[in-house]
Amino acid sequence: MATGHTDPRRRERIIDATLDLIAEEGIANVSHRRIATRAGVPLGSMTYHFGGLEELLREAFGRFAERIVALFDSYLAAPNDRERARDAVTDLIHELSEDDQRYLVLTQELYTLAARQPAYRELTKEWMRRSRVHLERHFDPDTARQLDALIEGMTLHRALTPEPHDRALTREAVTRITTRDPAQR
Repeated sequence: MATGHTDPRRRERIIDATLDLIAEEGIANVSHRRIATRAGVPLGSMTYHFGGLEELLREAFGRFAERIVALFDSYLAAPNDRERARDAVTDLIHELSEDDQRYLVLTQELYTLAARQPAYRELTKEWMRRSRVHLERHFDPDTARQLDALIEGMTLHRALTPEPHDRALTREAVTRITTRDPAQR
């Protein structure tokens, strides 16, 4: 562990420790002291780097949202046709739901905060907007919005179900949303 003035990653370690603590124990168990211990930094570092716990939580959840948007980008940047884009969305859903519950817990904690506090609501709105930008590379805006909701919902269901559905069911749902019925045109 680096200490003193030669610790350029201290701020990042604090943010990472905050997300780890939230994922493992929930936001109700987050405190400056517990985060500092987890990050291996002096308690005074908390107030040196952040104006308070709220600022730290907003920044930590902002970093989490950035990572998810980057994941969307990594899956949705390469496909060059609709079928590959459908496969990419299917893969993304399975990646998110098979991630040792970390994504699920952090997402639900953020959603709970967003339901109560406008600053977090803005953060989630921006996250959803940016996720849809990636989806809109391959699908129209309405379809992208539906896919975004499907990704969140299926991820939650897959993660919480003792025997989650398989890839075929996920792919079928993605295909249904992304295939327009000619009668609806």
